[in-house]
Amino acid sequence: MSQFFYVHPDNPQGRLMKQAAAMIHDGAVVVYPTDSGYAIGCHMGDKKALERICNIRNLEKSHNFTLICSDLSQLSEYTRVDNTAYRLLKSNTPGPYTFVFKGSKEVPKRLLNPKRKTIGIRIPDNNIAQALLAEVKEPVMSTTLIMPGESRAEYDPEHIRDILEHQVDLIINGGHLGEHPTTVVDFSDGDISIIRVGEGDPTPFE
Repeated sequence: MSQFFYVHPDNPQGRLMKQAAAMIHDGAVVVYPTDSGYAIGCHMGDKKALERICNIRNLEKSHNFTLICSDLSQLSEYTRVDNTAYRLLKSNTPGPYTFVFKGSKEVPKRLLNPKRKTIGIRIPDNNIAQALLAEVKEPVMSTTLIMPGESRAEYDPEHIRDILEHQVDLIINGGHLGEHPTTVVDFSDGDISIIRVGEGDPTPFE
């Protein structure tokens, strides 16, 4: 049965964030709040945890996984970002967007799209997510928590507890959130293309 942390959305308790980060480093699968619904994540180097997430969400190998980052300083290590893309990201992050780039050699191959060798990048505007990232001290492999057969992100932590308490190790309750997933913007082919319109305003990338 999973642990369930009640975390203050404006002032996340440091003790709980340290405990959550330690669990991620130890192989836990964690559900946590972002600025576009709840996400499910794990340590980016943990193969077994990734497989558990794929089973929960019924994901195919071609799924575009995402690295949740604390800020833009981590981009150059994991992606290939040109100046135009960097300026756009700087103006629109943190926020409810997922940006798709070609991955660098620092990204585990199993996280890259097998054909396009791409990885998603998120910089969330959410205090709990940022506090968690500060304790983990590296990006967290994540995907929006959209259950099989559903089209919207899970937003109610009590409902998440009902359906996943025997499948994940930790659920961080940050309150009810918006249920729309992120807006996805693809920079990987040189041009800018909007793959999905979600919570983030697509206008800056059109």
